[in-house]
Amino acid sequence: MVAAAWMPDFILLDVMMPMMDGPATLVQLRQNPRTAGIPVIFMTARAQAREVDRFRSLGAVGVIQKPFDPMTLAASVRSYAQPAGNPLDDLRVGFLQRLRRDAAALSEERLVLKDGNRSPDTLKRIRQLAHGLAGAAGIYGFAEISDVAAALEEAIVTEIDDIGPGEETDRALDSLVSLAQSCGDSGGMIVRPLQEA
Repeated sequence: MVAAAWMPDFILLDVMMPMMDGPATLVQLRQNPRTAGIPVIFMTARAQAREVDRFRSLGAVGVIQKPFDPMTLAASVRSYAQPAGNPLDDLRVGFLQRLRRDAAALSEERLVLKDGNRSPDTLKRIRQLAHGLAGAAGIYGFAEISDVAAALEEAIVTEIDDIGPGEETDRALDSLVSLAQSCGDSGGMIVRPLQEA
């Protein structure tokens, strides 16, 4: 079955089709565990209440009456189709896993700094981690992490250029590690992404 391989967000299914009609197709879709949850919307010229009830009892989420206006078809389908999950959710989970790994690496680098090793190589490694976190956190809507990581990156640039003391780098690094660890310890519940408009 093509739907099992393709896994569409929804299926717009005509009731009257050659070989196998829409209701029979829907029965087969519901028997396959991979396609059982795909929303199905029927299109039919027989849209009396009795027929609509029958189609819904088979598992259709809606019925669009034919003939339909092609200009309003998309809106009709949207009114029945369940909204897909936010595609960024999995990416945000991946980012939180990266955040935990980077927080561990930053904690190790912090120990190096505490031992008095403020070499340019150490600072560059920290800056690279901070730069990556600032950008990725901003993309996935974790503004607080992005801001704190950007502040760390800026503090390191200032320190490398011999403009400022290392205390600002240390404070910014401690803030980022603490924030990242609190986010990781709570499974990401403390630091929430911005709400999408």
